[in-house]
Amino acid sequence: MAVSDRSRNALLPSFLYAAPSAAAASTPFSAAAGIGGRGLVAPSHAAATRPAAWARAPSEPSRKVEMYSPAFYAACTAGGITSCGLTHMTVTPLDLVKCNMQIDPAKYKSISSGFGVLLKEQGAKGFFRGWVPTLIGYSGQGACKFGFYEFFKKYYSDIAGPENAVKYKTLIYLAGSASAEVIADVALCPMEAVKVRVQTQPGFAKGLSDGLPKFVKAEGYAGLYKGIVPLWGRQIPYTMMKFSSFETIVEMIYKYTIPAPKSECSKSLQLGVSFAGGYVAGVLCAIVSHPADNLVSFLNNAKGATVGDAVKKLGLWGLFTRGLPLRIVMIGTLTGAQWGIYDAFKVMVGLPTTGGVAPTPAAAGEQLKG
Repeated sequence: MAVSDRSRNALLPSFLYAAPSAAAASTPFSAAAGIGGRGLVAPSHAAATRPAAWARAPSEPSRKVEMYSPAFYAACTAGGITSCGLTHMTVTPLDLVKCNMQIDPAKYKSISSGFGVLLKEQGAKGFFRGWVPTLIGYSGQGACKFGFYEFFKKYYSDIAGPENAVKYKTLIYLAGSASAEVIADVALCPMEAVKVRVQTQPGFAKGLSDGLPKFVKAEGYAGLYKGIVPLWGRQIPYTMMKFSSFETIVEMIYKYTIPAPKSECSKSLQLGVSFAGGYVAGVLCAIVSHPADNLVSFLNNAKGATVGDAVKKLGLWGLFTRGLPLRIVMIGTLTGAQWGIYDAFKVMVGLPTTGGVAPTPAAAGEQLKG
């Protein structure tokens, strides 16, 4: 890795973002050591016949951003803004139907009928009601989510040390993502409150410009954070599942599915793996966080509503299932696209894609020593 000795000694085990060394690149057995001990060995003559998809990724010196430098975290933050803001804005119609199914199931009985009701009452432009607070809110959330995840992942790995960072890597993923999401939801909560009110109460406001002042006038600035606890209840488990399962799924894809180490895969293939891993992770996220998502929608829709009111009206079964199929489709697509966009942004600035390599503790320790 093209990183100074001083920087390398201070930062997290580079196995989390491992890339082939110059020595490894020069030998036909570069895949034999590492990658979770998979011992994948390819003879030198196989390189000439291997499909183009397995072509070696750009070498280390091409990197424009030093790993774990301020520029690295800035790039991850910018990638988070791009991936979360754009994807959430794009799926606004799905989110709109989902929120209304949660709030008024008698009127919005199914996905198809929900779209039909909205089209009849609000016209085609009604499908993107609330897109501005969605874009702003989830851009801020994405900046904090991805940027702080990279920071906390490094921070907790440094505390654990090389051996424990490998042994307990899943716990580090979980702790890092949870810490990042606590901060990210502070950025998201006000826009989420306005978005839900605009989407679920026809006539309340046209969008953010008139919806935010009207919301503050009715409930005060504190009302913008009325849903912060259920939002944490939804987003923290969601993000823990999103990041830890993504890291694990991507590692398994490279270990069991692709007949070449990550270092020999083209960037386009690596981005495909990121999307696939993100989609599967998104389905798991939707299931884990759905009850809290129902609570957030209910509380932000009704003034003075409590969690008890939501449970009483929706019922425990409804809390876990109402709007779930649509949310699985939405979150799976959303999360896959987010990881694809995020890693594409990292590649664009000269950084490796996320995850996929996990060597032994001894190898991680040597990499830390530089």
